[in-house]
Amino acid sequence: MPRALIVGGGVAGPATALFLHRAGWEVDVFESSAEPDAYTGLFLNVATNGLAVLEQLGLHDRLVAHGHPAPEMVMWSSTGKQLGAVPNGPVREPDRGGVVVRRSVLHGILREAVLDAGIPFTFGARLEQIEETDAAVRATFADGRTATGDVLIGADGVGSRTRRHIDPDAPEPRFSRLVGLGGFARVPGLTPTPGAQHMVFGRRSFFGYLVREDGEVYWFANVTTKESDRADLRAVSGEEWLARLRDLHADDPHPVPQILAHTVGELRGYPVEDLPRVPHWSHGRVVAIGDAVHAISPSAGQGASLALEDSITLARCLRDADVTTAFAEYQRLRQPRAEAVVRYAEAINKQKRVTGSRLGIAIRDAMLPIFLKRARDDTRNDWLYNHHVTWNERTLEGGR
Repeated sequence: MPRALIVGGGVAGPATALFLHRAGWEVDVFESSAEPDAYTGLFLNVATNGLAVLEQLGLHDRLVAHGHPAPEMVMWSSTGKQLGAVPNGPVREPDRGGVVVRRSVLHGILREAVLDAGIPFTFGARLEQIEETDAAVRATFADGRTATGDVLIGADGVGSRTRRHIDPDAPEPRFSRLVGLGGFARVPGLTPTPGAQHMVFGRRSFFGYLVREDGEVYWFANVTTKESDRADLRAVSGEEWLARLRDLHADDPHPVPQILAHTVGELRGYPVEDLPRVPHWSHGRVVAIGDAVHAISPSAGQGASLALEDSITLARCLRDADVTTAFAEYQRLRQPRAEAVVRYAEAINKQKRVTGSRLGIAIRDAMLPIFLKRARDDTRNDWLYNHHVTWNERTLEGGR
């Protein structure tokens, strides 16, 4: 029985483990974190295409039960004027819209499924070194433990050590000049927003929120900053970020200032980064998936869904072909789509950046209603959501 070492216990890693287990592989998952973190990543959108992968794992309904279905995104100006609404999914198909869920919930659902399948899941295993031979690959972790397998799959995120092993000259993440922040709040009297997320193009910062049926608010902000600030961003405390956000959004419409006034719990800021193009996704017996090779801005709401697509595609390739052929076919199938989604997210980022120019803001607010009116019924973005990878199909003609 072939054995896969999977480095990374977020989304792509556990999903790949489940599909490979189904294909008859022995699998081990290694996660660098010491324990589950209820805060990590706050919340995310699982889009139509990602939900389709979870459906094939039998996990769709469990996710939806914990999530906030949001088939629509409602856009607002800095003066409180509704600019329009666009679908968060295929046009005119609200029943197939995306679901917003805490990242920790998605991680937990996948991890529980891995454990239920009898797949080992090890916390506190930070990858330090990868060594390859013609017959096997060995991973060495920071605590000195080692593991040997037929392949190593790096689902280790935008700062991937696996990517650098595959290609020491691999590109570094690109900074979008946006800082991502977010948190949770409860605002007395704030009405739930079933079926929708709300996005506010503020005077000095971009803000998004939703209100669950129980009154809990999920919110995020994208603050425009300078490239030179990148190295110092993580040093800013949560209290400093919250004070800065309250100032940036002080003049924005209800309920933005109120949400920030009632925010509770930990607050973290992180640079929004992406990887526009990584030339090499594999080397020998090592391959990288998810953010490790195509990190994407959250603006497209597709990061987790692309990771899930990667997982089923890679596992299917390994099921149907030898390792070398499988890795090459996986990259051939996935790279064009992943790079297209990264470009799409970057285009959205440009709309979120605030330059401080009153004229620029006025032009933006005047043009957005025209764009949004067209976008509401524009099927040209349905390619994002209708991509569907089916497990029962053969990856290569004739299979292995």
